Amino acid sequence: MKMFLSLILSLLAISGMPLFIVISAAALLCFYFLDVDLSVVIIEMYRLAANPMLIALLLFAFAGYVLAESGASKRLVRFSSAILGRTPGGLAVVSLLSCAFFTALTGASGVTIVALGGLLYPALIEDGYEENFSLGLLTTSGSLGLLFPPSLPLIIYGVVSDTKISDLFLAGVAPGFLMLILLSLYSMYSAVRCGCTGMHSRFNFSELAAAGREAIWEILLPLVVLGGIFGGFLVLSEAAAVTVFYVLLVEMVIHREVKLRDIPSIILKTSMMVGGIIIILGASLAFNAFLIDQQVPNKILELMQTYVSNKYLFLLILNFFLLLVGCVLDVFSALVIVVPLIVPLAMSYEVNLIHLGIIFLTNLQIGYSTPPIGMNLFIASLRFEKSIVHLYRASLSFLAILLITLGIITFFPALSLLWMK
Repeated sequence: MKMFLSLILSLLAISGMPLFIVISAAALLCFYFLDVDLSVVIIEMYRLAANPMLIALLLFAFAGYVLAESGASKRLVRFSSAILGRTPGGLAVVSLLSCAFFTALTGASGVTIVALGGLLYPALIEDGYEENFSLGLLTTSGSLGLLFPPSLPLIIYGVVSDTKISDLFLAGVAPGFLMLILLSLYSMYSAVRCGCTGMHSRFNFSELAAAGREAIWEILLPLVVLGGIFGGFLVLSEAAAVTVFYVLLVEMVIHREVKLRDIPSIILKTSMMVGGIIIILGASLAFNAFLIDQQVPNKILELMQTYVSNKYLFLLILNFFLLLVGCVLDVFSALVIVVPLIVPLAMSYEVNLIHLGIIFLTNLQIGYSTPPIGMNLFIASLRFEKSIVHLYRASLSFLAILLITLGIITFFPALSLLWMK
C-alpha cells in the first residue's frame, strides 16, 4: 500500500501537479502511516501565519509587480546607456545592470526576461553583437539580481533558516557585484572581438541629464529602502510598507503609467505568487517537522560525517547538489524544502549560515539557466522564439563564468561576510 501511494505521488509530481499538493499529501500520508499526531500540521501553519516577515514578503512582491507594469525598465536602460554607451561592450553591460536591478526589485527572473528581453535583444543585435552572445547574455542575466536586496528569495531564506534578514541583505552585495564585474569584463572582451566598440553612441551630457531626470525616482528606491533599514529608522516590514508607498507615488502620481484600474490585477498577480509561496512554506514546514521527528537529518548527518571528512569537500558536494535542485525546482520551492535539511549539516561543518544563504542562492540562480531543464532556458525559448538546444549552446560561456564566481563565493567566505561585525 505504501509503495503504491508513493508511486502515485511520484507520477503526480512528474505530471505537473502543483508542488504544494504533492508535498502536503506526502506529509499527511507519512503522519498517517506512522501514527504521528496530525495537529503538527496546524501548529506549523499557525507558526508560519504568525511570522511578521510574511507581511514584508507580500509588500515587496506587490511593489515589484507595480514596477513591472510601469515603464521603469525602459527608463533604467536609457539611463545606463547614457552612462556606458561609449564604453566597449557598453550595451551588454547596460543589459547586465538593468536585469540585475530589475530582478532585485521584482524577485522573479522570468519577469525580467519577459519585460527586458523584448527591449534589449533587438538593441544588442542592431549594435552588432552576435546572436548567440545576445541570447546567452539575456537568458543568464534574468536571475542576476537574486543576491541584491530587497530580493524576495533572500527574505524567504531568512524566514526558513531563522537568520537575520538585514545581514543577508549586506552579505549578498559583494558577491553580486563580483558576478556583475566578471560578466561585464567578458562582455567587453566579446564586444571588442566582434567589433561592437560602442563608439557610435558617443557620450552626451544632455542625454545623461535627461535620462537621469527621468529615472531618478527608480534610482533612489534602493537608497530609500536600504537607508531606512541600515540607518536604524525602519524594521523590514516597515521598509516594505514605505517601498509600496514610494513605488505607488512614483508610478501612479509622478509618471502616471500605472492607473487605479490596474491595481486589482496587480493585487491578483501578487496574491497568486505570494499565496503559492505561503502554501508551499506551510506544507514543507509540516513535512520537515515529520523528517525531524523521524531523525532523518541526523541520519543524513551521520552518513555525511562517515564519508565526508572536511568542510571544503562538504561545500563542493553541496554545490553539485544545489545546482541540480536549481534545475528542477523554482527558487521558492527549493528554499523551503531543502534549507531545513541543509542547515544542520552546514552547522556541523561550521559553515556560517549567512554564507550558506549566499551559496544557496548563487547555486539556484545558476540552476535557472543550467541545461537541460533550467527554467530560464524555457522562458527565453518562448520569449525569443528560439529552440531550447540553441539556448543551451548560447548560455555555456556565461554559465562557465557564473560557475567560476560560485567557486570564489563558496571557498572565500570573507566575500559574503565582509560587512559582518
